[in-house]
Amino acid sequence: MKLAPREASRYFARPDPARAGLLIFGADAMRVALKRQEVIANLIGPAGEEEMRLTRLPAGDLRRDNAALLDAVKAQGFFPGPRAVFVEDATDGLAEVIGAALADWHDGDAQIIVTAGQLPAKSKLRKLFEGHANALSAAIYDDPPSRDEIEAELARAGLSDIAAEAMTDLTALSRTLDPGDFRQTLTKLGLYKLDEDTPLSSADVAACAPVSAEADLDEILNIVAEGRTAEIGPVMRRLEAQGTQPVSLCINLARHFRTLYAAASDPAGAAQGIARMRPPIFGPRRDRMLRQARGWGAPRLEQALSLITDTDLKLRSAAQHAPAMALVERALIRLSMMAGR
Repeated sequence: MKLAPREASRYFARPDPARAGLLIFGADAMRVALKRQEVIANLIGPAGEEEMRLTRLPAGDLRRDNAALLDAVKAQGFFPGPRAVFVEDATDGLAEVIGAALADWHDGDAQIIVTAGQLPAKSKLRKLFEGHANALSAAIYDDPPSRDEIEAELARAGLSDIAAEAMTDLTALSRTLDPGDFRQTLTKLGLYKLDEDTPLSSADVAACAPVSAEADLDEILNIVAEGRTAEIGPVMRRLEAQGTQPVSLCINLARHFRTLYAAASDPAGAAQGIARMRPPIFGPRRDRMLRQARGWGAPRLEQALSLITDTDLKLRSAAQHAPAMALVERALIRLSMMAGR
């Protein structure tokens, strides 16, 4: 039987031990692996692997020994409870072997969990599981997790009290991170809030979200956008000592001011403009950039972007003889003074 995405999510959370088998397939190996981990953990319980109620069979081993799957399905363990046999990275070449094991499956045997990559509609494996009366097939798509899935992951991480803004940030974050990184972020949030009784906030999400490569430049960008001219020199010396390239700094400066301009010029207001940004902007950083966008306004931000573009062209010009970092620093100072007007 074929499971729709919503049905599959419910089944992964509460798998039926009386099922003979389950096929999980999809183009994204990480998403497939995470769903496989979830369903096996919920099927055999947290102690199932320690109690040897899980048998792993790589597809390569099964090709060399076709009888290994049926032997594992029929084997009786020392501990009571549901058992599972996991066949990893299966292909249509194993359809006959897996089909034989499904045909000989009886109550009390181990459930056969099979994972595969992207399978076409005519795939023998898909037809085998979709056409079997007691087996299931679930396709895993590259869609971001739903709100229910995020809440379930948060609950597994020990988090149940979630502020509305934090959930909005997590939903946006789930659309930019790959599934493995997103799950790690939720686990990190669970540890971050361990033994705390306050709701998960937007600031907590910002503190635990993966740091982008541009984050090291945030300090100088905020200094400039907030008109703190006196602080530019010391920070520039530190960035130069760290090996920051002038062109890279100029690119990040342009990106920051384009974001401010997009927010300030949004017809629905700066707050809606910031909310539309991709990748999303979180917590205190979002509030800070919102204040900057409102403080500058669209007309002055246009002037700032013109100055940044001129600086970038000078940096890339073969006729330019002035020190590149000095050119960038001068532009930063001019922008900072514009912010203070």
